Amino acid sequence: MNGPTIEVADIIRQHGKDFIESNRSRLTWQQLKVLRAIEHCRTAALGGHLDRCSRCGHRAISYNSCRNRHCPKCLTNARDRWLADRQKELLNVGYFHVVFTLPHELSWLALHNQKVVYQLLFQASAETLLEIAADPKHLGAQIGFLSVLHTWGQTLQHHPHLHCVIPAGGLSADGLRWVHPRYAFFLPVKLLSRVFRGKFVAALKRAFQKGKLVFPGSLHALMSKPAFAAFLRTLFRKDWVVYAKPPFGGPEHVLHYLARYTHRVAISNHRLLGLADGQVTFRWKDYAHGSKKKKMTISAHEFLRRFLLHVLPKGFVRIRFFGFLANRRRSTMLSQCRRLLAVQAESRTQALPLQPAVSTWLCPLCGGVMIMVERLTAQQVADRTPGLRSFDDSS
Repeated sequence: MNGPTIEVADIIRQHGKDFIESNRSRLTWQQLKVLRAIEHCRTAALGGHLDRCSRCGHRAISYNSCRNRHCPKCLTNARDRWLADRQKELLNVGYFHVVFTLPHELSWLALHNQKVVYQLLFQASAETLLEIAADPKHLGAQIGFLSVLHTWGQTLQHHPHLHCVIPAGGLSADGLRWVHPRYAFFLPVKLLSRVFRGKFVAALKRAFQKGKLVFPGSLHALMSKPAFAAFLRTLFRKDWVVYAKPPFGGPEHVLHYLARYTHRVAISNHRLLGLADGQVTFRWKDYAHGSKKKKMTISAHEFLRRFLLHVLPKGFVRIRFFGFLANRRRSTMLSQCRRLLAVQAESRTQALPLQPAVSTWLCPLCGGVMIMVERLTAQQVADRTPGLRSFDDSS
């Protein structure tokens, strides 16, 4: 695959300084840190390493990555390592995909209370799935699943939702048999929607009563108890969106799906089409009209504003595991699931290779593997670059 001609980093380098000057009072320290990291990612500013071809001896300098989780260029290696671990945990059953979405009315509140609201989204959706699945009227089983937080839509607007990947079925209450689902979409979607809405609103009300929410700017009117109670009532006047996709064919399809959803933030560089005259053009899918591919052009400042909407608070975990896949019990419970499903502990598919510690980009002269021989500081890179070929991007 050819590399993208335009990158988020290019937009930041050309327009980031003016954008920061115009919006400094509204930008958080975390957002400024992300802009700086992406701007300098895989450039001499972060230092680098001297590599030598294992075949012909050719030497070159490649630059370090910023390793920021919001950087479009730093997610591939992390994704591959994570997927290799998940592959060992696949069960020989089908997998379902369920999406929980917060209504638009909560978007502004969520932006100013990210930790609280996103935590409640994880909590309410997980409790909903676990509770309904445990009900003998629907499945009567202990289930396990992973949830991935996305905060964006195709046009980069704020659109918080969770993607949940769920093995088809679960363990019986006594743990002695595997219970297969009785519904085509795992669990009744309308019931999931109602229970999710009730649990989330109740939790949001408790957060308000404990003083965990802030109400800056236009949200100030919601600070009083009567106003916030009236706001909560409006959330019950519409159905909340819980979407269940058709099940995957089997475990071999799950990793392909996870690769698309787990390690992504806002937009990939390959969706960017142009940067000229202060305008950014990118591709997007219009899901309201049959997923038709379209182009959108917005100002560079508006693009950066939308991109920064999806910077998560420091330390906030956006991929979480629940039920029998919860971290503290995953190993034991997966062994029990495999025994009940009468499959061997080994994965059916060949394990994905882990990212080696050495450089794995190829020599531009002979195609041999480039091996890292020395780490360099930014100053050392500047001193040595004139005598060596350097690469801005070794990905």
